[in-house]
Amino acid sequence: MTVDPHAFVSAEDHYARFRPRYPDDLFALLADRFGLDSTQHVLDLGCGPGTVALELASMVNTVFAVDPAAGMLKQGQALAVEHGIRNIRWQQGDSNALLSLGLPPLDLVVMAKSYHWMDRVQVLDDLDGITTEQAGIIILSAGPPGTTPLPGWAPVVADVRAAYLGTTRRAGSGTYPEPTETYQSTVERSPFSTIEVVRFDQVAVRSTEQLIGLQLSNSYSTPAQLGERQESFEEDLRRALLAYDPSGRYEESIRTEALIATR
Repeated sequence: MTVDPHAFVSAEDHYARFRPRYPDDLFALLADRFGLDSTQHVLDLGCGPGTVALELASMVNTVFAVDPAAGMLKQGQALAVEHGIRNIRWQQGDSNALLSLGLPPLDLVVMAKSYHWMDRVQVLDDLDGITTEQAGIIILSAGPPGTTPLPGWAPVVADVRAAYLGTTRRAGSGTYPEPTETYQSTVERSPFSTIEVVRFDQVAVRSTEQLIGLQLSNSYSTPAQLGERQESFEEDLRRALLAYDPSGRYEESIRTEALIATR
């Protein structure tokens, strides 16, 4: 699968503001598991606005934050400046051209909700040639589809979105095909076939406006996808959510599954 560099155009600010942070326990686990001591070179592949890169920066020598979308990189650079982080190298690039990025030997590679956009077999083969022998490959996701119950407000959002954009899951100028096998099955056939899966659960409570902002961060309902109908979409979604729960507080159980793969 080729990543569409335009899939998240116009969503960058919403992505940075409304997507949930990964749990602190995840980064503590990575630091302990891979002995992160400010000497490592780490790749955040498909970094978006630096959700992972910004957290890892204090633990390693350099984070190479790579993404095909210039807007996401710009957003991440601004956040790094805001937080005084100087050891992230932001680089526009695609997983299909991984070997041409001029990266040093890597001690850790993280793909956070980006692996599904890639040629999943090829990227693991390519990483085999540019990682150290003890390197770890970390794939973050919500787990296999259907394993985490949807919150009660999800059908409300889905109905409003379908009224504006249809039921096909869009992604930039195309659509998103679901994987035909689990990530674990794919990784088990790769050079990184020793696998550990660790799960983290959080509860997020969002306001009405935060939940609307979250929808605008998705590739299938970006402001660019909605165009001139964005304002009316927001109004209709706000009305539907408040009809569902007038409190304006919407709870969601968030599962983060870390697939940790080594040779």
